[in-house]
Amino acid sequence: MEKEFYSNGKLLLSGEYAILDGALGLAIPTSYGQSLHVTPTSSGFLEWSSFDENKNIWFSAKFDLANLNVVSTTDETVAKTLVTLLLEANTQNPLLLTDSDGFQIETHLTFPKVWGLGTSSTLINNLAQWARVDAYQLLWNAFGGSGYDIACAQHNSPITYQLKDGEPNVEEINFVPNFKNSLFFVHLNQKQSSKEAIANYREQPFDKSELVKSISSITQKMIDASTLSGFEVLMEEHEALLSEALHLKPIKQQLFPDYFGMIKSLGAWGGDFVLATGDDKTISYFKSKGYQTIIPYSKMVL
Repeated sequence: MEKEFYSNGKLLLSGEYAILDGALGLAIPTSYGQSLHVTPTSSGFLEWSSFDENKNIWFSAKFDLANLNVVSTTDETVAKTLVTLLLEANTQNPLLLTDSDGFQIETHLTFPKVWGLGTSSTLINNLAQWARVDAYQLLWNAFGGSGYDIACAQHNSPITYQLKDGEPNVEEINFVPNFKNSLFFVHLNQKQSSKEAIANYREQPFDKSELVKSISSITQKMIDASTLSGFEVLMEEHEALLSEALHLKPIKQQLFPDYFGMIKSLGAWGGDFVLATGDDKTISYFKSKGYQTIIPYSKMVL
């Protein structure tokens, strides 16, 4: 019997990096995501095709169902990562691949891969649903990370996310800022490696517990913010704290010093989306600087 699963993409509005050490983060599931379709076959193979947002295949592979050895693929690196995930899912549920004599699997993204909205996390959550295993364990055993992206994949409203004694603590919240029409997501035209960014953060010598406390406090204030100016102050405070911890200049100083609004990095610094406050001049400003992907808050948020 054919099965279909879907997971939401993610954006972390506050808590980047510090969320790994237990800071409270504010995250939003996006209106973009990824689906997974599983069709049983009798081929003896697991045949995989991944489609992008334009319905073009960006990756395909054929695995021997008995041992998940790669028979053929368009990309060895992606195939290796996929095998890691499938083996981990199969370890958690050894009955997974015994359901059928073969499988044809398709994934369909509704956003460009370069956006960094969770090509991996949506896949992991979909695989976990199919395998009937814990998505967080699948993520941590295969890759690592905080897990907030898995929480976004599973929830349909803004959430707070916090690791407490290594366990994910997720709460759906009512976060509908009355200034949401002044918020924009701007893509920086480059993908940032979360793994490298996390490794760099881990190497920095500073008081992690102090940072966690400060960021958690900012997150709570951001949720409660009733004015745009108040929210902008918090964005700036968050940037300053992380700038000091990472020894990196905030993105506004680096790329947009003449911008009239406030800009905050989201997730790994230096890539993917940033959050900008602004007005009807915002889109033309960023386009004039060569940044074509500017998405209003209400279009991005689920």
